[in-house]
Amino acid sequence: MIQSPKDILKTYWGFDSFRPLQEDSIQSVLNGKDTIALLPTGGGKSLCYQIPAIAKEGIAIVVSPLIALMKDQVLNLQEKGIKALAITSGIKYSDLDALLDNCIYGNYKLLYVSPERLQQELVVERIKQMNVSLIAVDEAHCISQWGHDFRPAYCKIARLREIKPNAPIIALTATATPKVMQDITEQLQLTDPLLCKGSYHRENLTYTLIHSTDKNFRLEQILKKTTRSAIIYVRNRKATIATAQFLKSRGMTATFYHGGMSREDRHKHYKDWRDNKTQIMVSTNAFGMGIDKADVDTVVHLEIPDSLENYFQESGRAGRSGQPAQAVLIYNENDIIRLNNQFLQVIPTVSFVKEIYNRLNNYFQIPYGEGEESDHRFNFSHFCQTYSLPTMRTYNALLALDRNSVISLSQEFTKKATVTFNVTDIALTYYLIKNPQWDTIVKTILRTYGGIFEQVVTINYSVIANKSGSSIDKVHDALLMLAKDDIITYEHQSYDTALTFLVPREDDRTIHVIAGNIKIQATFKKQQIETIKNYVNNNKVCRTIQLLAYFEEDATIPCGRCDVCLTQNTHNKPAVSVTQAILDSLSRKQQNSRQLCDLPYPETEIITALQLLLDQKKITLTSTNTYTLL
Repeated sequence: MIQSPKDILKTYWGFDSFRPLQEDSIQSVLNGKDTIALLPTGGGKSLCYQIPAIAKEGIAIVVSPLIALMKDQVLNLQEKGIKALAITSGIKYSDLDALLDNCIYGNYKLLYVSPERLQQELVVERIKQMNVSLIAVDEAHCISQWGHDFRPAYCKIARLREIKPNAPIIALTATATPKVMQDITEQLQLTDPLLCKGSYHRENLTYTLIHSTDKNFRLEQILKKTTRSAIIYVRNRKATIATAQFLKSRGMTATFYHGGMSREDRHKHYKDWRDNKTQIMVSTNAFGMGIDKADVDTVVHLEIPDSLENYFQESGRAGRSGQPAQAVLIYNENDIIRLNNQFLQVIPTVSFVKEIYNRLNNYFQIPYGEGEESDHRFNFSHFCQTYSLPTMRTYNALLALDRNSVISLSQEFTKKATVTFNVTDIALTYYLIKNPQWDTIVKTILRTYGGIFEQVVTINYSVIANKSGSSIDKVHDALLMLAKDDIITYEHQSYDTALTFLVPREDDRTIHVIAGNIKIQATFKKQQIETIKNYVNNNKVCRTIQLLAYFEEDATIPCGRCDVCLTQNTHNKPAVSVTQAILDSLSRKQQNSRQLCDLPYPETEIITALQLLLDQKKITLTSTNTYTLL
């Protein structure tokens, strides 16, 4: 019989040893002690509750705000033969009832729930009947108003302590200041918790900022020196595709990832990158949670992130193998303007959130006092166009409603489609003889949907794709061709957003309850923006020291490798100024500004020095835009 944590680790995960602090956290939980596991990104937090869950009798309750991550973890556990399930939004009451029964009587080891689910009496009553072995609170910083993704629903988690006082609680997070950790302890009612805290210092990871007006050129320079996996973070979906195409045009293997892709496409792109069929992943910040790829040695941000917490987490996906790695932020003055426009100026006020909530109810025709647990898919752009709403501010208002448990928001890409056949079954048979490439898909549709010759039928792309062994895109292409040949009538519409109303419609009263939270979150967001701007503008203090200071971790020894340290080291060598370095380089050959920017000086200093040397008539610019000595 499997007993020890190491036996479980080896049996199910195939590892012989734990990462730092994992074993301490696991043993603390097994001893029945409340625990805070503050482990850096890539520190393997999930094993800190999954292994005790397997080792102990009963079922572990795992609270997480990340629905996609919950589903992925449950799938991974099931593939290992570990009984786990997730209760997310959108589940019918009858199905919820059956799932909770399974947790009581089905010998399940882990139950994943969103914090909103813990506000449902049915869920709470059933948990009372369960033999709960432990309670895990993932992304525990969400419980604090000073955490970077505060969710008021987290404040209700302490209810689990009241109904299961003997179950130890483990709170897990990758980034939390001492003030946030104090909040976690108080809000979860932890009793003398053991703090398993890893240092935020990543000795193998170098942080570099590069000022450049030509980001693609700089990106190409960096990646051509990279032989292992890389992640490039950009600001929006369109930029993921454009950047990946640019890199492929330069002979690199690159793919993209964003929240608007179908689940099937996201999985394929991620798998190609994970299996090293593709070297570079270009993504929005939708990519990252739960990603644990050891051979990533480069993470590049092409935009300034909206907080130091997010930057630290995303950068920390490089260098998990312990080998030297780099986190590079390429920026220019336009990024500072964008921070103000995209984040500061679009922070929603209470009145604007109220307007968006009313618009949503009208858009979906929700009657007053109703709508709770109703699901809706829609095109976000169409919603904004319908009411002439500003896109980014509206999206942030939806996020505010989501964080405050008024709605549950998810970005996805689905197509609602209806099909009806316009020909007889005999005519269809002749058509398929001439067009055998569509035979499998058409026959799958016929077997799956009865009465499709007599009436309009709503179809599910994923079901057809799975049963026919095709991709969703191929199913869509087949239906387009059948419609073009007048074999079927095919109507389809794209959606990119889904939401579930979590409370009945009560208009102003609903928003009044959360107004205080909205104001606090707006103030905190402004503070985050100012902090990241200060980080970018501070070229006097080592990058590592700055980051550690933010998390109140003492560090006095500069890393010696970041852009600040290298500049200071260069300036400490009076023998070679930037102008002299340019003259020395041009004495060997003519070069353009891009080539000269490879010199170990800040780009702004090189550009300034070039202008000075031109004015002094020591160099000149040729007809081919290269510099040469006079």
